[in-house]
Amino acid sequence: MGALPWLRVDGPRIADEHGRTVTLHGVGIGGWLNMENFITGYPGAEQQQRAALRSALGEEGCARFFDGFLSGFFAEADAAHLASLGFNSVRIPVNYRHFEDDLRPFELRESGFTHLDRVIAELARHGLWSIVDLHALPGCQNQHWHSDNPTHVAAFWQHRHFQDRAVWLWEAIADRYRDRPEVAGYNPMNEPADPTGELIGPFYERLERAVRAVDPRHILFLDGNRYATDFSAFTEPLPNTVYSTHDYALPGIAGGTGYPGTTRGEYFDRSVLEQTFLRRTEYMRRTRTPVWIGEFGPVYPTDRPLEDWRLALLADQLDIYREHGASWSLWTYKDLGLQGLVHARPDSPYVSRIADVLAAKHRLGTDSWGGSDAGVRAILDPVDEVFDREFPGFEPYPWGRRQYIAGLIRHILLAEPLVERFGAAFAGVPPEEAERLAASFRFENCAERTGLSAVLRAHLRRSRA
Repeated sequence: MGALPWLRVDGPRIADEHGRTVTLHGVGIGGWLNMENFITGYPGAEQQQRAALRSALGEEGCARFFDGFLSGFFAEADAAHLASLGFNSVRIPVNYRHFEDDLRPFELRESGFTHLDRVIAELARHGLWSIVDLHALPGCQNQHWHSDNPTHVAAFWQHRHFQDRAVWLWEAIADRYRDRPEVAGYNPMNEPADPTGELIGPFYERLERAVRAVDPRHILFLDGNRYATDFSAFTEPLPNTVYSTHDYALPGIAGGTGYPGTTRGEYFDRSVLEQTFLRRTEYMRRTRTPVWIGEFGPVYPTDRPLEDWRLALLADQLDIYREHGASWSLWTYKDLGLQGLVHARPDSPYVSRIADVLAAKHRLGTDSWGGSDAGVRAILDPVDEVFDREFPGFEPYPWGRRQYIAGLIRHILLAEPLVERFGAAFAGVPPEEAERLAASFRFENCAERTGLSAVLRAHLRRSRA
């Protein structure tokens, strides 16, 4: 495969250095350099999981587990598989903790680039651009688990110290890849949630100046506020910048009941999907900048047969994006079977070892993404009644009272002790066995969701025609 050309923003399109329009068709490698609970099966936040495994496995066992996990979760076979489906790009979410320690701020951990460098090079060999996505920032840029947040407070917006560290880290990343055209660009902050809406615009402007001083050539992919859905804080677009929205459709979440059909009292069909897309991309179309859907895609719950309507929902979204010339990055590539293109097998050593924890997570609804509150309504109903009576107008940022209560009770209060149970599942495991457990995520040990692959392959074939 020849060298990939440089990409740049040219009005409403992304173009290569030869002037040809490039539409990015990609997928995110969620759960790898930034881990997430629904993807690999632990409760709570990544930092809690790491502490639990360190306690259970010891330093050597923990190191061998994560070395095996990082080496095996995405390797040459995975890049080859994505290329065979027809993708041309991959979004790589990373956690700042790979590059900096909270106890030693502003000291770069060179080891953090080991696997990022490897995968960027592997993807390029298979003709895929990389987009580096800082998914978890110091202080947590949003209120939920995927920014490695064990609380419900996005302290990033409250302390200049955290913002300074993020700028410093992006200067280091930009310096690393400034001469690498196989990196399509940088996605500096996944799903920011600035409660005031007053800080995100100035911060992006500051970040843009700092990155451009080091690397004037790469595209910036900037997520909107309120989890990449709100662009009201932005005025004139920054140069060589793509603005990103996330476009999850309500029927496609775990509680979806059909498509076309009604979910949570709202009717959804293709026209509603398109209206939602147009609303979420209004800023880009008004400012004549490219559209990039940084995340989207239904889930496919494993506790029931695959529902064909979920694939039909995905196909409609993909067709809408093609008709409007939008680039996109599907979520996510690999997991335990909820949303990934491929997934660890249920009888694998790792999944078998945490089977009781997975059952408890399902029972207690501790995962925000893909979880259900059906088993804990006896806890939630009295709390809801108190709020109905005492605080009827309380609708906290970003998603209101119902999600706020769920976050505190299901995803924090119940998840924290369950982390201990997760760690206990690894007690007594010797270092060599810890490494074998991590190998459950290697491509050759995973199962492909063939129906999903077929939809993607057919769409990408048509897009290239």
